[in-house]
This record gives sequence, C-alpha cells and structure tokens, in this order.
Amino acid sequence: MSPGLPRVAPSVTAELVAALSPRLRKRLDAGVAKLADRPVVDDGDTVRIAVDDSTYVELDAPGGAVTSADAVRCGCLLAPDCLHRAAAASAAPIAEEEPAAGATAGSDTAPRTGPHTASRTEPNSAAAAAGSGNPETGGPDIPAEANGPRETATPEQRSAARAIHVAASAVLEAGADGSGAVLQAELLRAGHTARLAGLPKAAASAVSVVTALRAARGADPAYHLVDLVAALREVLSTAHRLPRAEGAELAGLRGSVRQPYRPDGSLRLYGLFSEPVLTASGYAGAVTWTADAEGRLYQVADVAPGGAGRAAGAADRAVRVGDTALTHRELSRAGLAVSGATVSPTGRLGAGARVRAVRAAGAAWRAEPLDRLWAVPVADQVARALSESGQDLLFIEVTLAGAVREAAGDCLLADCGGVPLRLSAAHEHPALPHRDNLRLLSAARGSRLRIVARLAPASHARAQLLASEHPTVAGTRVDIGLDRLLRADLPAGRPGAPADVLAPAPAEAPVHLLRRRVHQAASGGRRALSFPGRTGADARRLSRDGLATAGDILEELNAAAAERDRDQFGRLRPADPDRFTRAWLAAAHYTDAVDRALCVAAWGG
Repeated sequence: MSPGLPRVAPSVTAELVAALSPRLRKRLDAGVAKLADRPVVDDGDTVRIAVDDSTYVELDAPGGAVTSADAVRCGCLLAPDCLHRAAAASAAPIAEEEPAAGATAGSDTAPRTGPHTASRTEPNSAAAAAGSGNPETGGPDIPAEANGPRETATPEQRSAARAIHVAASAVLEAGADGSGAVLQAELLRAGHTARLAGLPKAAASAVSVVTALRAARGADPAYHLVDLVAALREVLSTAHRLPRAEGAELAGLRGSVRQPYRPDGSLRLYGLFSEPVLTASGYAGAVTWTADAEGRLYQVADVAPGGAGRAAGAADRAVRVGDTALTHRELSRAGLAVSGATVSPTGRLGAGARVRAVRAAGAAWRAEPLDRLWAVPVADQVARALSESGQDLLFIEVTLAGAVREAAGDCLLADCGGVPLRLSAAHEHPALPHRDNLRLLSAARGSRLRIVARLAPASHARAQLLASEHPTVAGTRVDIGLDRLLRADLPAGRPGAPADVLAPAPAEAPVHLLRRRVHQAASGGRRALSFPGRTGADARRLSRDGLATAGDILEELNAAAAERDRDQFGRLRPADPDRFTRAWLAAAHYTDAVDRALCVAAWGG
C-alpha cells in the first residue's frame, strides 16, 4: 500500500483490473511495485503519481475517495487500456463503499479499535420494549406456523455467496505468497457483488482478506499471519453457510452496513484510558474509553484516514462530543457529563448537534465507581471476552516479573493471581511507544499494578497491554500507546535496563501440529502442504494424545492438498479447490475452538 494515495472503492479496482488484457495482467504485480516507489503529489482533490519524467497517473478523489473508474486517468500513449491505471488502484488503500439500496442505514461506520471489537453490546430495542418474547424476532412468542415459512437467502444472495467462495478459495489455493493484484481484484469484485445483493458482512470480510494480503505482501510490520487466517476463515465460513441459512442465522450472516445510534438520555462518564488506532486499511486516530457508575463501557472515537503520525498525535486533539474542549488525553483522566446522548450498539458515543457535554470530575482506578471493574473475577472476564459480546477488555491486577524473549519480540512477564501472564505490544509501529514502554516496565520487577489489557486468545494466558498504573506515582495512570515512560519513572534502586527472564515456554497441547498446517496453507497456499513430510507421524501423535478428531482432520487436509489425478495421457488434472477449502475450513474452525477452550483453562476458568 503506497502512502499518500487516496482510498479507492473496491468496485473501481475490480473494474480496472478486469479490463486488462491477459498479457498485462501478468505484469500487474510488477507495475504495482514500481508505482509504490514513484513520487506522489497531492493537489487538493487530485493526486498525481509520476510514472516517469513526462507521464502521470491522476486520481480524482472528491471527499478523499475514488468512486469511479473514470476518475483514474493516465497520460501514457496506451491509456485508457494501459497497466498504470489498474496498478495505481491496486496500490491504493481500499475505500468503504456506500451501502446498497435497502441496506440498514445508520452512523456507526468507523473502523473497530483493535483486532477484536472492544465495546458493550446493547439488546435489541424492540425486544427490550416487548419484554420477554421470541429472541429471534424481538417480539412476543408466536407459533412458527403463524409466522409462515422461515426467511431464506434470495437467489442473488446465493449467487453472490458462491462468487465470494470461489474467489476466496482461489486466494487460499495460492496463499499470500501467490495472491497478487489479480486475485485480490477478483475477491474485491465478488465482495462488491455481495454488497449489492445485501450481504454487507461477506463484503466486509472480503475487504479484510485483501487488506491482510496487501499487508503480507508489502512487508507491513503490523502484519500478523493470524489476522490473515482469521479473515480467510470468516469469509469462507460466511460464504459456505449462507446459502443454507434461514431465520436468525441468515440475519447474522447478512450483517448490516451501519449500526444506528439510539438516544441514551443523560450520562455521567469517568475516563479510563486512551489508545491509538492504526489499521492496515489506512485508518488512524485515537479512542478514549470511559465507564458509567454501573461499569458499562463507552467510547469516544476520533478515527479517520491517516497514518502513524495521526495516531501518535490524536491524543492531543479535542474530543468530538458536544461543546467540550477536552482532549483525548485529558478525558482519559477526567470525567464527562453528557445530555441528549446517542450511543451505537457497540458503545460509541455520537456527536450529533443535540448532544451536550461538559467536563466533570474523574475517578481513580482504585476508587468508586471504576474500582468495580477490577472486582470482576478474571475467569469471568475472559469468558466474556471470548463470547459474542464483543467486550474483550480485561481489568486485572498483576505483579511484574521481567521480560521473556519470543520469536516475535520481547513480552512483559507478569503474575496474575498465580497465573503466569505474557503481555505483548498492541502495535509494533516505531512511531508509537508500546514496545519501549513494555521494555522499561520489565525493569520494574516486583511492582504490583492494575492494568487494562486486551485478551489475545492463545493456549496460554496472553493479552495486549493498553494502560497501566504508574510504577512510582500513586493515582497516576499511563496510556501505553500514547505516553512515554522514562527511566526516572522506574522504582528507585532498580536498573533501567530490561530484566530478561528465562521463563519456560508455555505448555501447549499438540493441536499446534494442526494449527501449523492451517497457517502454512494461508501463507504458502496448497503447494506448501503438498510436499511429503512428517504428516503421518503428526496425525498419529494427535490421535495418541487424545486428539483423534484433530488427527483425522489433519490427514484429510494433507490428502486434499496432495490430490492431483492424471488423465489417460498422464497429464495432471485440475485440483479440486472445493475439497481443499472444506478441509482447510474444518481445520481452521477446529483449532480456533480448541484454542478458545485452552485459553479459558490457562486463565483458570
């Protein structure tokens, strides 16, 4: 993804790539790489890329997004049938498309704040108004016969789901290493078709896969293979289940484009902490978390297209709620009195014209009402974070125990009520202080601190550190992604260098033998699993250790990857992509379910 380029709608990229000749399609990835190194000039709503000394590609982006293929122009002799237009669109970040006609309208469209949604979920308003009743309809209990036949997917939606499945299967077949701009454009086209068919969840999942692929192929330091695996699992699972779904399951698989804000009266909120937002899709900013007297969480967000600079500086911008002049950094330590509040189902505060907000007194973490957040048993918090509530924040008290080295970097080691806990950085970008702060905190061994972390599901206790009490100044908190600790902030008499701990590797069930193959397929495609190896021994070990189902799944995955029949002339027949996709999807869901169970057990659940 090239910095400085405007966002381009998925349908535009798909249209430009589809118009290329087969010869130019083979050269598209090289064209994207070449444009990534060319100078970019921003001239208001028009962005120019210098292809060479005399040729430019122009992208007209009123409102910050390119929404039509005609808005991408090239001055070369082969235009408009040249490679440069498609390469520019493929190198640009992906824009959010407008909802299709008939889609659910609303306002909650900003990106989520982390790998998982961290917010509170409100009950359906119709169901709440009706009291007890049918949980699927939100109304009183009515016999199924009276409701008539259950709703099923339309023919257009089934066709769109199949297109998503085919395009995502092609990506899985090739893996991240082989999924260049052409395969990405095919998935974007399928996602656009799904959006027009009223399937916003499938469309968003397709965009997530393409975003992860671009991060992987562009060596983005924030890229994690687990993110690509999760995105592929989501899009393939949605496309697989949707044609046969009905009723409430179908509604969940369809999803909604935007979540409407609802009135929530007057709120008295207390600041908890702020965290930077920096996404692979090109959004940046900050989110400040607050809580009311009952412990319900609310967010004040400032997220817009941008990079690390915007994320690092967002804490000092004023929050956009009412007339208050508080910055995000100030709000995280103060309070807010809001009247006429509007709140999305994810707990995000609206900033409408009728909303009024004034500064109010805050509260310390160890004082009411915030103290109650840390009173919830850790096992209950983990179970909630793994549920469908979307609330994945943990409020825990730990004793720091140094640093432990891992392949991906150092982690902060802590003791949480007898449970060894590994705290990792929420962001790896050098412009943000996460990594430096973790390194300094590892020198404060023995310090007992309250922290806020985001659960990172794993077979051992693991979380991303977001905020912490100050190691020496009582009543002061540190936003790990925005505030920078100094050596002078460490307890007296303790060295300022990190203290490495030779902690044993967390004990893992042998399900990692299956998980490794799932990850290898997402990275290297079918080919990475087709080579001979210790696959039989791995399956036997899984069965011997009581994971017979995992062993069967692994054997089927390996067989599907290696299956290549020959015709009567000895030529290889085309592989069956559906069998390989089904086998991989079964393995991905199995390992995810086992990992969740192991995660609960690791935290003492």
